[in-house]
Amino acid sequence: MDQVKVIVRYADGRVVKGFTGDFFPNKDRFHLQMLGAPSGNGLELILLKDLKALFFVKDFGGDSSYKERKAFLEGERVQGRKVEVSFKDGEKLVGTTLGYDPQRPGFFFVPVDGKSNNIRVFAVQSAVDSVHYL
Repeated sequence: MDQVKVIVRYADGRVVKGFTGDFFPNKDRFHLQMLGAPSGNGLELILLKDLKALFFVKDFGGDSSYKERKAFLEGERVQGRKVEVSFKDGEKLVGTTLGYDPQRPGFFFVPVDGKSNNIRVFAVQSAVDSVHYL
């Protein structure tokens, strides 16, 4: 698996940035090469049970001035089911999912705003308060 850019958001609020090449949604752990650490150093074992979500991103900086769209446009065609994901910390994200099952450890969804820095998000079920189909 190629190394991909991710932002790890822990359930306790911590945020860590880096690269992973071994994340699989059916595994309970993966490794993160910490951003800025020399290759081979800064490799951290991440346990899924400790996370809120894993954000697969275009870049680590993002654009803090960009106001991400949180609703679907009238007549907008999408793949998958439209969902609003509410996390236990109060954050709400809107997007689409191809496979939500509350019995699984988590699920992928794609944010509604294609211009968002987030390409896709893996929400950890234990950090999710509710999922509403739109």
